[in-house]
Amino acid sequence: MSRSSSASPVVTGTGPRPGWVEVVVGLVVLAAVAYGGGPLVLRTLDPGPLAGGLFLAALSGIAGIAGFAAAVAVRRRPLPEFGVRATSVRWLLLGAAGAVLAFVVSRLLVVGMVALGIEPENIQGAYADAGSGGAWSVALSLLFLAVLTPLGEELLFRGVVTSALLRYGAVVGVLGSAVVFALAHGLNVVFLTALVVGLVAGELRRRSGSVWPGAVTHLVHNAMAQVVALAFAGVL
Repeated sequence: MSRSSSASPVVTGTGPRPGWVEVVVGLVVLAAVAYGGGPLVLRTLDPGPLAGGLFLAALSGIAGIAGFAAAVAVRRRPLPEFGVRATSVRWLLLGAAGAVLAFVVSRLLVVGMVALGIEPENIQGAYADAGSGGAWSVALSLLFLAVLTPLGEELLFRGVVTSALLRYGAVVGVLGSAVVFALAHGLNVVFLTALVVGLVAGELRRRSGSVWPGAVTHLVHNAMAQVVALAFAGVL
């Protein structure tokens, strides 16, 4: 697949692309919101499984957007240098196809873990709780997990981290940012899923020059995963 002209600022290194300062600031703010402020709110308010699940479903997206906003504010670089630029319908469709690929591959990896006797830890049960209050909670859980979370995480991890690491080449840019993205989800079964999604979204970011194809990958993947989780929980 040939590189499009829109990707040239990323591939050739021209323009004031984000660097390590933006990466560090963005990730620190993400961690502060997701792993500091979020748990503090839950401990203080003790909202119960439904409200707590919805809060956690929204938290990743909020933390990602906060991290991205902080990274952009550091040196006020143009948004297109973060991959926030228009793209074609073709790239968006490729993003949707990439979601199906990522979903299948990540689930096969989990099956492989189980076959090897490694029982994956279910750390996302709260997301099923988020949809346990009827149709309105299902809609909100899908909105938070399949729209808000992909938006925030793609802006930060592909818009900032991948953009910065691509200065060291495609392998470091795509693989490195995918590993950072996976580690942000913890060393658990979600690590494998995040790694696969990160690889697909990162390569789409590199080739298209835009974060939006990867955001579509993330959106479609998360929507499928949440529907499956709700179905297994007996909510759907």
